[in-house]
Amino acid sequence: MKPTHPPQDTVSPATQGIRFTKPQSTALRIIGALFAAATIGTASVASVLSADDGADLTSSLTLVAPAAAGGGWDTLAREIQQAQRANGIVNNTQVINMPGAGGTIALNDLGAMTEDPTTLMVGGTGQLAATIQFDSDTTYEDITPLAVTIEELDVIVVPADSPYTSLEELMTAWKADPTSVPWTGGGSFDRLVATEMAMSAGIPVSDMIYVNSDGGGEATAALLNGTVAASASGYSDSIDQIESGRLRALALVAPSRIDGVDIPTTVEQGYNVTMTNWRLIAAPGGITDGEKAELENIIQETVDTPEWDAAIARYNWNENLMMGDELTDFLADEKARIETLYQELGL
Repeated sequence: MKPTHPPQDTVSPATQGIRFTKPQSTALRIIGALFAAATIGTASVASVLSADDGADLTSSLTLVAPAAAGGGWDTLAREIQQAQRANGIVNNTQVINMPGAGGTIALNDLGAMTEDPTTLMVGGTGQLAATIQFDSDTTYEDITPLAVTIEELDVIVVPADSPYTSLEELMTAWKADPTSVPWTGGGSFDRLVATEMAMSAGIPVSDMIYVNSDGGGEATAALLNGTVAASASGYSDSIDQIESGRLRALALVAPSRIDGVDIPTTVEQGYNVTMTNWRLIAAPGGITDGEKAELENIIQETVDTPEWDAAIARYNWNENLMMGDELTDFLADEKARIETLYQELGL
């Protein structure tokens, strides 16, 4: 799909005004800045000149959620919006939804908005996977990734009455007869986790039976009605069913245990499967180093708020903030990892 520009109202009034401002001499700008500071009493010369040089990023931001309202990307965007508003970090953070094609429609749109620092996008593992699966015109190399903020962990679950009471029992049966242990999951990310589990156990991916489910609710139904034997599903989607005793958790897909979660990890049980459903915030390509630094600072201020801490607890997110070179290396590694999994799946 060709990139499309967002609705006009996603561009801030400040940006529109600057676009048509005639150039002024430095002397005139300084005089104007001093006059403004004297008149208003609160503005500094630096702040007035900064506003004339570019958009005021603390005044207005648009945050694009590349999926419909109610999903993980949308939830993250709205929690960011709430934290910024409640603490005066950004005066007006607007969230818009742009669903479709695993998040690549929004990604293509962001890719067309070069040099606009006032529009950001939420993304993540599923979107990166979709750029590979759908051979997207725009990739993460074409935009400006700012930060990974949180990650959602998968959990390996079976029905409460399953004969498998441990991950080792499940994997032993799966290795003995791959067709006897069909899997499911709530989405494309969960399929990647199941695929990595098969590979770590030496099970040919071509022998794996995976039943697609549309969301965590459908995956749970497939478990409970006997359609499948096991599921890789989001921990936050499964916790109620685990605590009610309808599902049995065999492993948390994570490199190490999470505080307050009494579920052994895949790694401690001998399976080096650590893929997480991380969430990214990104800006268009072509923004300046100064704009990038200011946006990173806004993100840091956002995740330091009590509202953000409350969201982490409410949604059982695992906070894992990454920026700069660490983020660049992480995204490159994740891309290579997902490409390998898709090659195994023949996609």
